[in-house]
Amino acid sequence: MKRLFVIPLLSALIGAGVVVGVLAAAGDHGKAERVVTEVQSQPLAPSNASQTSSGLTPHQIYERDAPGVVYVKSTIVRKAEASPFEPFGAGGGETETGEATGSGIVINGEGLILTNWHVVRNAVKVNVSFSEHGAAVEAKVVGKNPSDDLALLRVPTSGLSLHPLKLGDSGAMQVGDPVLAIGNPFGLARTLTTGVVSALQRQITAPNGFTISNVIQTDAPINPGNSGGPLLNAAGEVIGINSQIETSGNGGGNIGIGFAIPINTAKQQLPLLEKGGTIRGAYLGVTTTTVDGCLAALNLPAKSGALIQQVIAHTPAAKAGLHAGNITVQTSCAGQVQIGGDIIVGVDGKPISSSEALGEAIVAKRPGDTVKLEIVRPTGEGKHEDKTIEVTLGQQPNSVPNPNTPEG
Repeated sequence: MKRLFVIPLLSALIGAGVVVGVLAAAGDHGKAERVVTEVQSQPLAPSNASQTSSGLTPHQIYERDAPGVVYVKSTIVRKAEASPFEPFGAGGGETETGEATGSGIVINGEGLILTNWHVVRNAVKVNVSFSEHGAAVEAKVVGKNPSDDLALLRVPTSGLSLHPLKLGDSGAMQVGDPVLAIGNPFGLARTLTTGVVSALQRQITAPNGFTISNVIQTDAPINPGNSGGPLLNAAGEVIGINSQIETSGNGGGNIGIGFAIPINTAKQQLPLLEKGGTIRGAYLGVTTTTVDGCLAALNLPAKSGALIQQVIAHTPAAKAGLHAGNITVQTSCAGQVQIGGDIIVGVDGKPISSSEALGEAIVAKRPGDTVKLEIVRPTGEGKHEDKTIEVTLGQQPNSVPNPNTPEG
């Protein structure tokens, strides 16, 4: 299987939001039904690396935390085009209006609510409900980071009784730790599901095509409508924002693999999100494939690293003179690969062993940072040279550019 990554990476997942109205004919989402699913009635016991057990059962965590989970409904205007994040959208190109629904997390008493960007993407109006039968209030999108699928909303606090949830430490979670998800799947208000952390340090793709790193994978059932809701640890603290689900390709339902953006990512960005506007991360502008044993038969001049496949025009990589391969070869395990280009083997003195590692190194930087890329450059006739190239990173564009755009 070919592993080709844009920096950041591309993937194929489905967002856990629901699009209704003219964008879907998915049944009546009018009256929300309260649904509570308790899979485990004993107190949850986290690992030693995670939060100390509070001795709370899933029901007790639900009773305490559910009031801090809100129902988000966005009136959206967009062009009709197929998208894995809006599974009920139609193809076309004409402008249409509909509603997107999801969940949100109350994070303080000042009316701030954390959710996914794809829940409010293209929204002309956002309403938030704080209870099953409570009246909706209009929310303002304060700040957003499309590349991490995060958005911060603010609602007026007059007359509201807010129940902020405690933000935990996603870095303390281990595989096997129990988790709970509260949200509004398919419009069913404040549904509770439970499971465990099934993997860590996953990479998923934001709706604009950029990579979200260090993502938490869980088998706690999440479905369309859970987007923006909390993934909680055994102490009832938010350790993730439920964002996407893997599907079998036959529909938009849960198959036991869901993904949550780590709350530590959101906590780092909250000060910037509160200031307003759009946050954009650092950007290099190449696509690469991992050099490993799969490519051993090609006799590349490096045994590990990120082999550049394409340099996108007018990007920092292009301006710094990085080279892409121009010879296409077919491999048994990676498909077609372009060879002859630079192999990135280090960033600022730290070894780079894969495309994933390169992506993580760039994401950790800020626009305007200058990085030193250690590369191995083929020079012909089986020879190569080691070079260090300085690149001033740019700002991520609104979406991943087309790598096939000719340089100029």
